[in-house]
Amino acid sequence: MNTKTREHFGSRMGFLLVAAGCAIGLGNVWRFPYIAGQYGGAAFILIYLIFLAILGIPTMMMEFAVGRASQVSTARSFHVLPSRGNFRWFSWWCYVGSMILLMFYTTVCGWMFAYIFKLGSGAFTNVDPAASKAAFTALTADPVQVVFWMVVTVLIGAIVSFIGLRKGVERVSKFLMAGLFIILIALCIRAVTLPGAADGLRFYLMPDFSHLFAGVTLSEQFGHFGNALYAAMGQAFFSLSVGMGGMAIFGSRIGKQRSLYGEALSATGLDTLVAVLAGLIIFPACFAFGVNPDAGPSLVFVTLPIVFGQMPFGALWGALFFVFMSFAAISTVIAVFETLVTWMEDRWHTPRRRAVLINAVALVILSIPCALGFNVWSGVTLPVLGDIQGIEDFIVSNNILPTGALILTIFCTWKIGWGWDNLMKESDLGDGIKFPRWLKPWCKFGIPTLMIIIFIMGYIPLISQFMGLGK
Repeated sequence: MNTKTREHFGSRMGFLLVAAGCAIGLGNVWRFPYIAGQYGGAAFILIYLIFLAILGIPTMMMEFAVGRASQVSTARSFHVLPSRGNFRWFSWWCYVGSMILLMFYTTVCGWMFAYIFKLGSGAFTNVDPAASKAAFTALTADPVQVVFWMVVTVLIGAIVSFIGLRKGVERVSKFLMAGLFIILIALCIRAVTLPGAADGLRFYLMPDFSHLFAGVTLSEQFGHFGNALYAAMGQAFFSLSVGMGGMAIFGSRIGKQRSLYGEALSATGLDTLVAVLAGLIIFPACFAFGVNPDAGPSLVFVTLPIVFGQMPFGALWGALFFVFMSFAAISTVIAVFETLVTWMEDRWHTPRRRAVLINAVALVILSIPCALGFNVWSGVTLPVLGDIQGIEDFIVSNNILPTGALILTIFCTWKIGWGWDNLMKESDLGDGIKFPRWLKPWCKFGIPTLMIIIFIMGYIPLISQFMGLGK
């Protein structure tokens, strides 16, 4: 491809907001708060931040470097960059992983849109837990509603990408991120000023490491600590959306003016800020109204509507909360859909508008199994993995992401691939913070080892449950 004709982002801020928008999503505003609640709040967050620094940021920098050096997406970057081994097969990793991710992400994002109207209508005013759970069950059990909101989600991603990179993806991402932060700050101010919110702030911001060692026996305590470490590693890795090549695609659309380590720090900082601020909404609100903050995945759709239902002007604050959640989710859909379109443009030189149409139609069709997996096809399950959404999530989270990060790290740091020297040469170009060279052993051996550990630890509970089923 002629690098002179490749469209770049119009500004550095646009690039950072699109990259952050890809990373900021349900992992930050849905998964992060309830996992932090399960493992003791502040103590867990400290561990999470450590893993973010030693794992997530270097991997994001590597993806940026692969894209900027090749000036094409992963569809061709492993063909363009020199290596001793054959990594060309890895070019499909980004497309397949991104498509499977959106196959279930579009359905969950649709739930967020639906709940804006449910909360705004006052349907959850003074509602009890049973009624709140019934409302969410009714939504997921209705195939027409679920498919409708899924299609709306796909259409938004397709329309924005159809308009173009600068006028569509970059401009809309700026609006979404600005709106997200405005609503987020307003909700934070409201939550921390609730009567009784101080206990929630204490739980969230004051580390109590005893929460990491819950249990009666020594083995139970260490088992709980091990689960907390694994959860923190997984959250730090998955919340940045690295391992599928999406960040490499965004890296291919930036210039050489800024060092990539500095850009990775900036994008990660925005991503982490949203996750931390989301906790400042959820934990004070839960403690203020006596709701357990470790309610698990149902925290957002079942527990929090009860909280907003008891709050003065709860319909307004609840609707704003789900507008915030929707902005976070749709920003990821737009960014990941753009990776599908760019991949097809680079791979087969498909015109943008045709690539948008092909991917939109394919995504709607491929997203139907997940949308119907909560109702019409609810009987389609696998032992341990559960329903269709759980299966698709497992494929991406437990397999594609960690394996992709492992292969990418080997490609960027080992001589069989592009190699450490080429990585450093590319990443250090431009102004900004340079990557510490003394971290070479960690990047070359530590990160791959950690990726393997994450992969194995993700399978251990599954294997244990399978063995238990056989007893």
